[in-house]
Amino acid sequence: MSAPLAGGLAALIVDVDDTIVDTKGAFARALSDVAATYLPDLPTERHAEVVALWRRDPDGYYRAYTRGEMGFGEQRLARAEQVQSTFGGSPIGAAGFAAWDAVFEQSFQRNWRAHPDARGLLEAAIAAGVRVGAVTNARTEYQERKLCAVGLADLVETVVGVDVFGQGKPDPRIFREACARLGAEPGRCAYIGDELDIDARAATQAGLRGVWLDRPGTRRGGPFDEDTAAAVADGIPIISALTDFTAQLASSSALGR
Repeated sequence: MSAPLAGGLAALIVDVDDTIVDTKGAFARALSDVAATYLPDLPTERHAEVVALWRRDPDGYYRAYTRGEMGFGEQRLARAEQVQSTFGGSPIGAAGFAAWDAVFEQSFQRNWRAHPDARGLLEAAIAAGVRVGAVTNARTEYQERKLCAVGLADLVETVVGVDVFGQGKPDPRIFREACARLGAEPGRCAYIGDELDIDARAATQAGLRGVWLDRPGTRRGGPFDEDTAAAVADGIPIISALTDFTAQLASSSALGR
C-alpha cells in the first residue's frame, strides 16, 4: 500500500462485519450454541465446519437478500435448513424458525466484540482530521446497536445500511451516500472492507479509494472472490490488519499531506 492512498483524505469509511467487528467469532459461538440444541449428535469438534458453511453461504442466500431478492428472515431460514440438511439434522420449518433464530440471535449478540485493531484506526483517523463513517450490508439500526455494544459508536459519525436504498453493496449509491453524509468527494474517501468484490472493488468503481482487508485465517472460500493476484494486477491495495492503514494515516499526517 503506497502512502498516497491515505494522503489528503477527507473521510474514512469502513465495513462493519469482519472489518471492525469480529463477526466470525460471534458466528462461531452462536452456531456452536445452535448446534448443541439442533444438531445434538454432531461432535463439538465439527462445529467449526458449521461455521465455515455458514460463512461460505454457497448458494448466495445473504447476497440475494442484499440485492432485495429475499427477505432477511427468509435467507436466514434457508441457511439454517442448509446447515441442518448438511449435518444430518431435522428440518427447522417455518413454524420452528422463531425458536431456532432466538437461540442464534441471543448468542450472536452476546458475543459481539470489536477487532483489537479497530479503535486505534478510527481514533487515528479522527486525530488526523478525517471524518469516519460505515457502510454495511445489514440494517442500519442493527449495526448501530452492534457498534454501541462493542464500544465503537462514539467514533463513527454515520452508518449507511442495506435498508437505505433497499439494496446493499456493491451498489455504488450506498458508498456515495456515505461520502455525501460526511461532506467529502468520493475521491477523497478511503473505504476498507474484508470482501474483495463487494467492498474494495465496488468502492473503487464508485470512485472511492477501495482497500481490501485480507485478515489471515478469515477467508470464506466457495463463491467468494479472493484472488490476490487479480487484486494486485487491478491495483487494489491489500492490507492484512487495520494497523497497516493506521500507520499510513500517521505517516501522511506527519508529512502534512
